Amino acid sequence: MAKRKRKKSTNSVFLTYLAWILAVIAISLGALVGGYYIGYEDATSDINKQVKIDKKKRLTMLKQIEEASSKKEKKSVNTRLKYVLKKESKVNKGAAAHEYGDAILPKQAPPKRLKRDVRKVLSKPKLAIIIDDVSVRSHVNAIKSLGIPLTMSFLPPSKFHPNSAKLAAKENFYMVHLPMEAQNFNAEEPMTLRISDSDAKISQRIQEIKKAFPKVAYINNHTGSKFTSNEIAMNRLIYALKAQNINFIDSRTTAQTKAPKVMKNFGLNYVARDVFLDHAMDKASIIIQIKRAIKIAKLHGTAIAIGHPHVNTLLALNESKKLFKDVELVYINRLY
Repeated sequence: MAKRKRKKSTNSVFLTYLAWILAVIAISLGALVGGYYIGYEDATSDINKQVKIDKKKRLTMLKQIEEASSKKEKKSVNTRLKYVLKKESKVNKGAAAHEYGDAILPKQAPPKRLKRDVRKVLSKPKLAIIIDDVSVRSHVNAIKSLGIPLTMSFLPPSKFHPNSAKLAAKENFYMVHLPMEAQNFNAEEPMTLRISDSDAKISQRIQEIKKAFPKVAYINNHTGSKFTSNEIAMNRLIYALKAQNINFIDSRTTAQTKAPKVMKNFGLNYVARDVFLDHAMDKASIIIQIKRAIKIAKLHGTAIAIGHPHVNTLLALNESKKLFKDVELVYINRLY
C-alpha cells in the first residue's frame, strides 16, 4: 500500500510542473503576440504621421515654387515694360498720347464720349481695348507679354518707324492708326491726311494703307480733330474706306466730329471710343479709367477704351487683370 501512494504523489508533482511550464509558455507567446500587434499599431501610426508631414512639406515647397515663379513672371513683365519706355524714348520721341501736343491742351479734359442708351445686358459685357501708336518691336513684345487680348493699332511706316507694317504682318489681327490733321499739334506724322486733300489723294492713300497692311479691316484716327470735324473731308475718307472694306472707328479727339452724321449717310454704324485710358499718364489715374471703361461696358453691353504703349499704361493693365473678371476682354472685331 505504501509503494502505491508514493507513485501517485510523483505523478501529481510531475503534472503540476508540466502545467506551470505550459502556463509560462502560453504567457510568453501571448506577450510576444500582443507586443507584435501593439508595436505594429505604433509603427503604422508613426508612418502615417510621417506621410502627413512629408505631404505638408511638399505642398509648402510647391507653394513656395509657385510664388517664386509668379514673382519672377511679374518681375519679367515689369522689366520688359521698362524696356519699352527706354526704347520708346529713343525711337519714338514724337509719339503722343492723343493730339494734346502743346503746353495748354493737356490741361483740358478729352472730348466726352458719345451718349448711349443704357440697355439690359443678357450676356457678359464686352470690352475692347485698343493700343494706339504701336510702331516698334518693343511695343509688340510688351503688349503681348501681358497675355490679354489687346487690339494693336499700328502707325503707318515712316522714317521714324519703318518696320511697323512688317511687325503687323506677323499678327493675326490688328488695326491701322491713320494720321489725320489736327487743330493744334506739334508732332505730326508724315503723310497725315488733310482737309484740303482731294478725293483722289485720299483714295490713293487708303489704297497704299491696304497694300502695306493687307489684313486691315479697321482703322482709327491718330489725332484728327480738324479732319474729323470737317464733313467734306470725312465723306471723302469714308467713301475711300468703304471701297476697301475697311471700317472706321472714331477716336473722338474732338466733340465736333462729323463722323456720326457721315457714317449714317453711308448706311454704316457709328463706332467710337468711350474712354481714353492714359490722358493722365500716372498709373493710379489709368487704373481709374480702366474701372470707368468696365462700368460703361456693364451699362451698355459694350465699351471701347484707347490707350498707348506707355509703361504706366501697360503696368496698369497688368495689375488690373482681376478687375476684368466682370467683362469679356475682346478684340475690336468681336465687338460689332
